[in-house]
Formats: sequence, C-alpha cells, structure tokens
Amino acid sequence: MGRSKLAKFAAIGERDNVIEPGDDLYGQIKGKWGELQFQNNNPILLEVGCGRGEYTVGMARLFPDKNFIGSDIKGARLWKGSTMAEEEELNNVAFLRTFIEQLDDNFAAQEVDEIWVTFPDPRPRDRDIKRRLTSPRFLELYKTILKPEGILHLKTDNLLLYEYTLEVLQERSAHIKDLRCTSDLYKSDLQQHTMGIYTTYERHYIAEGMPIKYLQFKFNLR
Repeated sequence: MGRSKLAKFAAIGERDNVIEPGDDLYGQIKGKWGELQFQNNNPILLEVGCGRGEYTVGMARLFPDKNFIGSDIKGARLWKGSTMAEEEELNNVAFLRTFIEQLDDNFAAQEVDEIWVTFPDPRPRDRDIKRRLTSPRFLELYKTILKPEGILHLKTDNLLLYEYTLEVLQERSAHIKDLRCTSDLYKSDLQQHTMGIYTTYERHYIAEGMPIKYLQFKFNLR
C-alpha cells in the first residue's frame, strides 16, 4: 500500500464521521444511528458502494434535515467524502467502511428510509453475477433494512447492469411496487428524483455521450 493510501487510512481512523472495523461503534451502532451518530431522529438515507462519497455529500448539502450514510470498503475512497463533509461542517453525514454483504451487522431491520446505488461496478462477467449490487441476495438485504415504503434507487451508465436489474425485478414482480425507470435519465421526467447531483464519473459519461440509466422502486411488504 502506498504512502498516500496509508495516510488516508490513518486520517479516517481519527475522524468522528467514519465508522470502521475496530471502532467502538462498529457493530454496536446497529439500530442506533440516530442516537449514537447523529443525535437526532431524522430520516436516514444510505448510499451503498459510495466510492468517494460525492453523492452522499451532495444530498447532505441539499437536505440538512436528513441523515446520510455512505458505505464502501475502500478507505482511501471514503477519505475524500469524509474530508468534504468535515471541511463543510456537515454534521448530517457519516461513512461506514464495510463490505456491502455485512450491512446488516450495522443496520437494524427497517432502520433506513432510502437506499441509493450509484454507478456500481457492473460486474459484466457471468461468474460475477452474484456480486452485482442489484442481484437477488443484495435486494433481500436492502429489503430487510429498508422501512416500509422506503425507496431504492439505481443510477448507472451501464446498459447490461440496468437491463439485468429490470430482469431481476420482473422475476420478483410480486415483491416490488411503484417501479419507475428510464434508459435515458436526462431526457425523461425522472431526473427530478436525482436532485441534480452528478458524480465525477457521471460527468465523464455524459461528456462521452453515454445516456444515464435510472430506476426506483419500493418493496412490497404485504
């Protein structure tokens, strides 16, 4: 590991807005994010695979009356988002360094109000299908931690992942509701739901003329 990454890992290890394995709160904050991290009962929005946290921080700027958590395993990436939040004194932002598969170690059932999956690795190889963040096993995990009527969003440039997700949702149609989708976000009336936030990668994709795909839905808990 390079010196830069080591320095970033050391930095996030000292920050109150980052929770990672080895911290006192890791695993103990489950069901208590409002109490132990944010000191309020505001709604919680979670971005999974948040990378550098641009979307998490962008949403936090717009909605100071909500709490935002970005989750990723890459500490060097989380450093960027946690730095932005710290410099801007955004007290409604936190980051969780963990594998997505282990989210339920740190979130109780129905603790999260909304989930965002923004530009995840599409995992194009067939052998990696189960690792796609919209595969059935991950959807089951999201369903557990989402509140009733909570919305799950996917934003991606990748047509394969978008179509795969729609196929998975079609197969599970009895378990979802209120699906809305578009293969070209910025030529649709759904762009208002993404709040005008662009990640660095997204700006690059748009500059290359690649349409952004977007969908949202709720789980049917009846």
